[in-house]
Amino acid sequence: MPASHLYLVDGSSYIFRAYHRLPPLTNRHGQPAGAVYGFTTMLWKLLNELAGPEGPSHLAVIFDKGSHSFRNEMYDQYKAHRPPPPEDLVPQFPMIRDATRAFSVPCIEVAGFEADDIIACYAKAALAEGWAVTIVSSDKDLMQLIEPGLDMLDTMNDRRIGPDYVVEKFGVGPDKLGDVLALMGDSVDNVPGVPGVGPKTASQLIQTYGDLESVLAAAESITKPKLRQALIEHADTARLSRRLVELHCAAPLPEPLDGLSLQGIPPAPLRAFLEDQGFRSLLTKLGDGGAAPVPAAAAAALPDDPPFRHEAYETVVEIEALDRWIAAATAQGHVAIDTETDHLDAMRANLVGVSLALVPGQACYIPIGHVGEGEGLLAEVPVQLPRALVLARLAPLLADPAVLKIGQNLKFDMLVLARAGLDLVGYDDTMLISYDLDAGRQSHGMDDLCKTHLAHTTIAFKDVCGSGKNQVSFDRVGLERATHYAAEDADVTLRLWRRLKPRLAAEGATRVYELVDRPLVPVVAAMERAGVRVDRDELQRLSADYAVEIARLEGVIHEAAGGPFTIGSPKQLGEVLFERLGLKGGRKGKSGVYSTDVNELERLAGDGVEVARLVLEWRQLTKLKTTYTDALQQQINPETGRVHTSFSLAVAQTGRLSSTDPNLQNIPIRTELGRRIRDAFVAAPGHVILSADYSQIELRLAAHMADVPELREAFATGADIHSLTAQELFGEVTRETRGRAKTINFAILYGISAFGLAGRLGVDRGEAQAIIDRYFARFPGVSRYIADTVAQVRAQGHVTTLFGRKTWLPGIKGKTVGERQGAERQAINAPIQGTSADLIKRAMVRMGPALAAAGLDRVRMLLQVHDELVFEVPEEEAARAAEVIRAVMEAAAGPAVTLSVPLGVEIGTGPSWGAAH
Repeated sequence: MPASHLYLVDGSSYIFRAYHRLPPLTNRHGQPAGAVYGFTTMLWKLLNELAGPEGPSHLAVIFDKGSHSFRNEMYDQYKAHRPPPPEDLVPQFPMIRDATRAFSVPCIEVAGFEADDIIACYAKAALAEGWAVTIVSSDKDLMQLIEPGLDMLDTMNDRRIGPDYVVEKFGVGPDKLGDVLALMGDSVDNVPGVPGVGPKTASQLIQTYGDLESVLAAAESITKPKLRQALIEHADTARLSRRLVELHCAAPLPEPLDGLSLQGIPPAPLRAFLEDQGFRSLLTKLGDGGAAPVPAAAAAALPDDPPFRHEAYETVVEIEALDRWIAAATAQGHVAIDTETDHLDAMRANLVGVSLALVPGQACYIPIGHVGEGEGLLAEVPVQLPRALVLARLAPLLADPAVLKIGQNLKFDMLVLARAGLDLVGYDDTMLISYDLDAGRQSHGMDDLCKTHLAHTTIAFKDVCGSGKNQVSFDRVGLERATHYAAEDADVTLRLWRRLKPRLAAEGATRVYELVDRPLVPVVAAMERAGVRVDRDELQRLSADYAVEIARLEGVIHEAAGGPFTIGSPKQLGEVLFERLGLKGGRKGKSGVYSTDVNELERLAGDGVEVARLVLEWRQLTKLKTTYTDALQQQINPETGRVHTSFSLAVAQTGRLSSTDPNLQNIPIRTELGRRIRDAFVAAPGHVILSADYSQIELRLAAHMADVPELREAFATGADIHSLTAQELFGEVTRETRGRAKTINFAILYGISAFGLAGRLGVDRGEAQAIIDRYFARFPGVSRYIADTVAQVRAQGHVTTLFGRKTWLPGIKGKTVGERQGAERQAINAPIQGTSADLIKRAMVRMGPALAAAGLDRVRMLLQVHDELVFEVPEEEAARAAEVIRAVMEAAAGPAVTLSVPLGVEIGTGPSWGAAH
């Protein structure tokens, strides 16, 4: 190995990776600093990984000096289509240069030259001195520089890039890559290339003819007419493109090679920079942060974390190894855990293996259900410990409350383990921790969290099990590949926990995590295991009824439209409405097809267009049939005879649960046909369905949170809130004014505009604005609440529920007025809806112990649908259960929060869900 090894970091690419990977952050001065924080952690991670005898002797970070370079003199449209950098990124550019210098690392940029050119200059100079060179980037343009002694490092995918990679990707070696790039062009940099020539054609041409000039010289002999013509007509453009993609080494070296010597990281300048920015979590990693860590909103891998090394993970196939891991986890007091199964549905999945992680980089996989790769007699079952033995050994560890089990989306693992006869007690869930910290700022799935916080891309499931028709279940994956995948999941979970858990206290999220979300995991898992009984015969009858009505509607629609067409085709429907019938106001999208979405059809129906009204009805019936009455029959679990929905705990931005496979929260109930679907959800013999629904909970919370005396008094005395509003706004209470008042009450809580309210009430915008003004005059507390909430979200970027749940709304800093106004409307309702979600979650957590204390152990909670809980109750216990359920729900706020309004609960029972309403 050469005595000197130079690393050249493409700083410009690091900046944009950091910016797009992290949520918006501000430093202690209130300046945007998300990209600065991300860049700092990425560079720190790189420097720590490179430390040691095998690391570089010299290193520099190279940046673009500006957007204008000598290439713009050659071609004035070069990069002309690139949008300007985001508004909040521009002020971070100089701070990122400061971050680089804080590490005592050379920070290099030259006016008139791009970072790629400066990298090329230093690379060529170092190679001439006999040095080794590594370029830290994955930029295809820089791949032209690869030669003996020079490679590239792609830190995003943790791989080295050499000549073989270039050949595999582009079909030619690095020395011919510029010719391929010239032919294919680059839409991002606006390098024109040759129209119609893509990467594959460009590669074939260079492979055939040798270089660009040879291709152009042979253009007349090329047999494909379009390609021949394009090469002839655009020969000069291709030559220009070749000059544009060529890396130039004409710039002088701002720093001599010896000046790039890597001397370690002196702490003083780095400490000063971190203190100035307020990056206290990074200060603690420096070793002198003083107080306990106060992590920022997101972080890349901490400096003391080892890189991911899949070959270091252990496959546990001996009892001594299993006992060693269990003993180590017990002694340590915490362990990350993950399960692997043969099915994505937790209620049908069999446990295939368990993975554990103790410290970053130290993880194992315990296979118990692998049947071997291949099919039938060709499958060779791998050596693994007996299933019963492993489960018996793991059971005490999983049930020990003194050992914290750390998981990602632990509800799934709880369900799978329960099917195997194992209880999991004492846990943390990284998905929920992330949700309670960053709801609205990012996704909370493991893969996304790993990229954001660990700067690592996990092994994809499809890379292990295949995809499409070639996909196999996990029990057929070989043990080596299974271990790499499964143990990585546990390792990632542990690393995420180490970063995210300290932030709960630092950012005020401990209360909502500990009092609301974390205790809910086993409660929801039990609900999913219970499932709900459905009457298959009733579903079949409904499907048949819907089919008859759908066929009738189709005939009526065709008659009203003047002839048959495919109603489910937006293209054909648009043509019928706006061409055949000649209706006005049709608007086409980019595809040239008229919009026929629900808003457009409702507009036309409101104008009296019969076809539009009938199509809306047809669409609803079709959805009811396909999504519910047909699909529910297929979703009945053959083992239990019940439907088991899956409740997502970390999807809805405001804290609500959401339901999938099937979605039982969106069954339409405003029409008789929709309500009939609930009649198919029935109680087991000897039981009844009990529905407990919070009454007008969002209006009650608004009365408390906005401090509106009139509304508080109305709820306290049991007065009708909508009648009160009708009297205040219209001076009289009639059926019409009460209906309008009800619309207004809810619309105001969603921050509706005068335009929106006008559409809801069927009045002009001026009258709608007058109604809003009158509402705020009668209830000034609501106006103050809205103003304060909007001010809070503008200042802090988030709003908060009464229990401390934060909902982040990045759109408040959006580029367009519409985006910012949308975020303001969300902000007005989010604290109210979020508090409502927190209340029903607290009731759910308390429900099991309360029922058990009353001797009602046989009562099972089945569903949570927005403000409603659904139970299956032995018939003779229904009255006592109703009393307990009502008491728990009405007291759900205390003692953490004291409400100034009572919570009302409406309870009904019946043989079916529909009858219970």
